[in-house]
Amino acid sequence: MKDFPPLYRDFESFYTRNLYMRIRDCWNRPISAVAGAHVTLKERVSYDGNHTYEFTGEHNEYINMGSYNYLGFAETEGSCADSSIKTIAQYGIACCSSRAELGTQKIHVELEDLVAEFVGKPAALTFGMGFATNSTNIPILVSKDCLLISDELNHTSLILGSRLSGARIEVFKHNNMAQLESILRRAVIHGQPRTHRPYKKIMICVEGIYSMEGSMVNLPEVIRLKKKYKAYLYLDEAHSIGATGKTGRGVTEHFGVNVADVDIMMGTFTKSFGAAGGYVAASKEIISEMRARSHGNIYAHAMSPPVCAQTIESMRIIMGKTGTTEGKDRIKKLAENSQFFRDELKKMGFIIYGNPASPIVPMLIFAPGKICATSRELKKRGVAGVVVGYPATNVLGSRTRFCLSAAHTRDDLIMALEAVDVVGDLMGLKFNRRLVPKYTLPARDKKDN
Repeated sequence: MKDFPPLYRDFESFYTRNLYMRIRDCWNRPISAVAGAHVTLKERVSYDGNHTYEFTGEHNEYINMGSYNYLGFAETEGSCADSSIKTIAQYGIACCSSRAELGTQKIHVELEDLVAEFVGKPAALTFGMGFATNSTNIPILVSKDCLLISDELNHTSLILGSRLSGARIEVFKHNNMAQLESILRRAVIHGQPRTHRPYKKIMICVEGIYSMEGSMVNLPEVIRLKKKYKAYLYLDEAHSIGATGKTGRGVTEHFGVNVADVDIMMGTFTKSFGAAGGYVAASKEIISEMRARSHGNIYAHAMSPPVCAQTIESMRIIMGKTGTTEGKDRIKKLAENSQFFRDELKKMGFIIYGNPASPIVPMLIFAPGKICATSRELKKRGVAGVVVGYPATNVLGSRTRFCLSAAHTRDDLIMALEAVDVVGDLMGLKFNRRLVPKYTLPARDKKDN
């Protein structure tokens, strides 16, 4: 139809029909237990080429290397679970209204005050969904006659929010500070296309840790450029808050920068806090504007009270407000596990992406045809992981992405490494061309550590 975009693009249709559908069993696997260090999968089988599935009735346990359970708060017992259960008795399981109407409870205010204190900002606003935290709030910050400068690897939620805003969008190569400065300089000198009027606002949008790459933003340099060209900075810390920095306060703490230099700080509760939802932390003026105009606050369902309780309790543990060192211990364990697993994979000869401080460890597969075999062979050997391909990466950028957790014991990681080592040889995934000496796996410790 004229003036309408096509519903299907030729290559996407070809890819979905001829590749994705044939290997669809590698994703969306149903679980039947908490996604902790180990996870129980409901086994299924397909008799029509993965169009439909039937459950076999079997439930098998695997080492969980795919969940964003960074600090191990995905638990069915302990103070977080107890707090959530207690909150259900007091508030119920849902608010049945948006925050702007009758959905704001005392526990929401408590959570927002705690978030603001934790990240070091004057105020915060929480939302029931992490994706919507970006997609519904970026349009509040920029609009027509504004410029939004986005890293090419930003998450889909950031991309959607940028497009909904109506602002002009410029994209720079991942962590390429020279190109970012070039865009900023051109925008300041020439202004808007055609009219050459100055932009009302210029905002740089980046992530703390990029979930497909495991890489970390060059935050000190981004802040330097932001100050130089008088732009605003929007920082998405979905994967970095709680998981990086000495006390879990994200990439600002990791790099030792002033939190005041980041204008808008966004994060989610779905990773390090074992909960759901997201937050935006900024000045009181910005948060007040969001309360009044954000679709996520006006129309969306308020965050479930027991989810708020889970977030509050886990955050209090991280901050040391419970009088224990449990939070620091979890952060330290996560860092040790991430470093150990990354180093061992490199020793085996795999090509590994990402920052050493990141709990996300991508291992390159490259060939799209090896995605399904890698996933299935790891599953045969007791490891449940995540494989990633087009369109989340480019066609030849296929990878398996391991997510480390403080809940993993050293034995868990060694068992996973044993499986990866065998599968790597079987599938020919050890692409590192450097001379790799004969590798010997560390011995398992019979007692949990």
